[in-house]
Amino acid sequence: MDFEIVKKQALAYREELLAKKAAIAPADFDWYPYDTMANVFHLDAMLTGPRREIFTELAGGPVADIGAADGDFGFFLEQQLGCQVDLIDNAPTNFNGLRGAARMKEELGSPISIHEIDLDSQFALPDESYRAVFFLGILYHLKNPFYVLEALSARTELCFLSTRIAERTPDRTRIKDAPVAYLLNPAEANNDSTNYWIFSELGLRRLFERTGWEVLDFTTVGCTNGSNPTDSDRDERAFALLRSTRNRA
Repeated sequence: MDFEIVKKQALAYREELLAKKAAIAPADFDWYPYDTMANVFHLDAMLTGPRREIFTELAGGPVADIGAADGDFGFFLEQQLGCQVDLIDNAPTNFNGLRGAARMKEELGSPISIHEIDLDSQFALPDESYRAVFFLGILYHLKNPFYVLEALSARTELCFLSTRIAERTPDRTRIKDAPVAYLLNPAEANNDSTNYWIFSELGLRRLFERTGWEVLDFTTVGCTNGSNPTDSDRDERAFALLRSTRNRA
């Protein structure tokens, strides 16, 4: 099953979820406001060659959606591809305290498992092993990305990852070709104190290598010329498909 088919299924499922959310209109919380299902466009641009059929291998298997927001993508994997899904997020930093994911689980009658886990602690994952983890838009919100990626590489074969990267510092020092990261101050990017490390592309690739990952596919989107860690109009995102060098099926 080529990813073009998966993308069409995901976009159709997105419309179903949007309709359900509009009909529910909860009074005690707001739904996560960003379109997490739009990540399928970036996955489509990233996946090449035989990896375009990789979702065929994932169907029916155990996966984790980490940093799941309202769980939209995890529900898609469970309801449409038959995956056994663990939704993982940290309630204090989740947009609605995971009430959105819990409400949607109830509405869908889904067997999906929702887990409150703080990745900035010495955490344990719910399952011993996964076929894949989806780790989209989370890495730069972590205090210790090295620890988390190393822990994940011991428990899963594949990782779909995205994170913000930068070509230059705010003072325009070029860092793209240096294996470094920029540490934000609490209000420097979108006035969000949970933003921490913005890697250069080479820094991110070095991090993958040091934490037990092989890069299978990689692309960048957004501001791909002159990106920096702080300005919203200079936001560049890296998307990567990684295979663990420590945990092979």
